[in-house]
Amino acid sequence: MTSSPRSTRTRKDPAERRTEILETAARLALEQGLERVTMQLVATELGVRPGLISHYFPTVDALLCDAFARAVSRERDALLPEADENLPPKARMSRFLHRISDTDFADLGRLWLNARHLARYRPNLRRVVAEQEAVMRGTLTALIEEGVRAGDFTTSDPAEACLVVLVVIDGLDSYSNDDTSFSHPALDALVFTTAERELGLRKGDLRNLD
Repeated sequence: MTSSPRSTRTRKDPAERRTEILETAARLALEQGLERVTMQLVATELGVRPGLISHYFPTVDALLCDAFARAVSRERDALLPEADENLPPKARMSRFLHRISDTDFADLGRLWLNARHLARYRPNLRRVVAEQEAVMRGTLTALIEEGVRAGDFTTSDPAEACLVVLVVIDGLDSYSNDDTSFSHPALDALVFTTAERELGLRKGDLRNLD
């Protein structure tokens, strides 16, 4: 009588497995949209059974909320990286605006558009979207306040300047799914000209900063 061979699969640490699931779900949300993220899809990507995903995330709603938070947090860190913290506020703002306008972050704009639409029908997602919006407002407002103290920016209300810039970014993102070749120089520079106006800078100060 021969014994059956033992499985060579290594059981991962629960924290490691949960992080792996979240990272996969966050990537899929960016690439395909939140509504396409299912336990089956994540399981297929990882080569595991759907039951393993539901062990860590009892509902799809929980998975979507955490995946969205993970995706936008990671993208925010890429837009305003720690490596830039020693740069003057003006340079950091310029880099942020150039990055957010780059095609590399087009999926982030689509994800926000997607999440805000789905949040209408998903209260938990609506709460997470609001939380992430608050984090982004706080982060950008803090940068503007630092710029005011350093003499880089001139504004009596950093929070207001932040809101105006973010509204313009969101407005442009609302066209991110359009299949049109229409373009205009005013749109290409709109985020920069808006930020420059709100921060008391000359036209081109942020767009043309080396």
